[in-house]
Amino acid sequence: MTEKEKKTLLRIALYAGEIILKNGGETYRSEETINLICKSRNMEHVNSFVTPTGLFISDDRLDGISFIKRVTNRTINLDKISKVNNFSRKFVAGEINQDDAIKILDEINEEKKYPNITKMVFTGFAAAFFSLLYGADIIDFIVSFIVGMMGILINWKIEGVSKTNFIANIISGASIAGLVLIAKRLNIVSNIDMIIVGAIMPLVPGLALTNGLRDFISGDLVAGVTRVAEALMIAISIAVGVGTILKLSVYILGGVV
Repeated sequence: MTEKEKKTLLRIALYAGEIILKNGGETYRSEETINLICKSRNMEHVNSFVTPTGLFISDDRLDGISFIKRVTNRTINLDKISKVNNFSRKFVAGEINQDDAIKILDEINEEKKYPNITKMVFTGFAAAFFSLLYGADIIDFIVSFIVGMMGILINWKIEGVSKTNFIANIISGASIAGLVLIAKRLNIVSNIDMIIVGAIMPLVPGLALTNGLRDFISGDLVAGVTRVAEALMIAISIAVGVGTILKLSVYILGGVV
């Protein structure tokens, strides 16, 4: 391979790892993908280091050439992770050449997500069925469905104007609690606790916590600590939002119920 081809291979590996990382994949999965792609073309001395916010890749036999990619926005899209995994298998097997690799990764990266209305509706159903699971009745189910959709919509809107998701989670949690208390004051619902718990469930960072623990188990201590800390901060911010509104209702209205 020429030096140009080696640099192109490093960019392909970095791109594949980036897509995995910013769509909710584990750091070890991103590192494995990078290493497999490089070794498939006999680049045996490539080192990769991935954290939840960045990727570093270098070949110490290629005059110390290194690539760094900062990842600022992360989401959850398991479909893209699956497609990158399929891409890496085909690339390693020699079914994809370097010229086509970037185009395929571009198509995966730019693939459109589900429409927001679709995600809102299914978020509402998730919230409603969680409430039902905790013992809510049919009226609570309907209110939880509506509140769940409003909660995730508010979360998106706040994230659109703020670079930190902690503020979005605080306001979303507060909004959910406020809407449920309004429904209670109007005598529409009876089980506010089950509705609130169900409605905040779509905001709970279950995947981040799971990935953090998996990173710990695989020996990626930096990534594990970062992901678990992020998950705990999100959970705390949701609790702060809900707790603040419930506490205010006690002071202003003389009681939650």
